[in-house]
Amino acid sequence: MAKTKSFDAAAYLDSREAVAAYLSEAFKTHDAAFITEALGTVARAEGIGAIAKEAGLSRENLYRALSADGHPEFSTVMKVLDSLDVQLYARPKVAKVA
Repeated sequence: MAKTKSFDAAAYLDSREAVAAYLSEAFKTHDAAFITEALGTVARAEGIGAIAKEAGLSRENLYRALSADGHPEFSTVMKVLDSLDVQLYARPKVAKVA
């Protein structure tokens, strides 16, 4: 039987544009656990230790908060996004056609 390598999106997040696109797709799901895990993937891609330091958080707490079972506070999410040089902004939804 052939062995396959597990896929890790972190290996492909090599630019700010790729990170922004990845997180934008995660936000579109409206799934808090998926979004949290996506933030964790991006933090791993950038180096979780450096992100934690810049965000003023411990590495262990950041790992835990951004895990699939994590429930980060909104302030933590904003600190991580800032450390990643990514902005979160709101825009009106596109009207649905009846």
